[in-house]
Amino acid sequence: MLIFIKLLLAHLVGDFILQPTRWVLHKQSNKIVSKFLYLHVLLHLVLYMLVLWNLSLWKIAATVAVLHFIIDLLKLYANDMFKNKSVPFFIDQALHIIVLYCCAFYADLYAHTLALFENLDWYLITAIVFVTFPASIIMGKILEGMSNQIETDHKSLPNAGKYIGIIERLFVLIFIVIGRWEVIGLLIAAKSVFRFNDLKERNNRKLTEYILIGTLVSFGLAILAGLLYVS
Repeated sequence: MLIFIKLLLAHLVGDFILQPTRWVLHKQSNKIVSKFLYLHVLLHLVLYMLVLWNLSLWKIAATVAVLHFIIDLLKLYANDMFKNKSVPFFIDQALHIIVLYCCAFYADLYAHTLALFENLDWYLITAIVFVTFPASIIMGKILEGMSNQIETDHKSLPNAGKYIGIIERLFVLIFIVIGRWEVIGLLIAAKSVFRFNDLKERNNRKLTEYILIGTLVSFGLAILAGLLYVS
């Protein structure tokens, strides 16, 4: 596990701290002929060797560096296939982490992966999944009759309310799991403060009631999931 953590640290430093924006732009424009692509991979190789600090592990560092080059190169040519540029970014990072994992545990990859899955807390994973999109859909069904009576605010970001709800439910679930119920009260208070001025300016009772009901339902679903998990 320590080797994986060290490789991950080197990756984070090389990809996010020691990679200037001009390198990224130059790679996107010049792709395989970009000098910064090769400099970037060389930097990663140096970082891998530094964190491992063991010459006998040079094959791991070299393998990860070569695969890093291949993944980055594929990303440069695949970028234009995606309208949402965050998609290739996350795919790229996921592939890098998979490579780090495989190289770190290459000696007993199957046994370690099997043990990892066997030790997963499936109850917690189910609770986490539930408070994301399933809970959003349930809330939509519960509030469907009320939402038709609320005027749409075109100034809002698309799906902003849905993602805010998902994040707040995840926080509530985490606080319940670690036994910090008092923080949930602070979270509700913080959300109320942010909403207060907006609702005051609108002076719309229906909207206020709708948001209040939605907030209570959202927190209620998260608390229910948390209670079922800890019970």
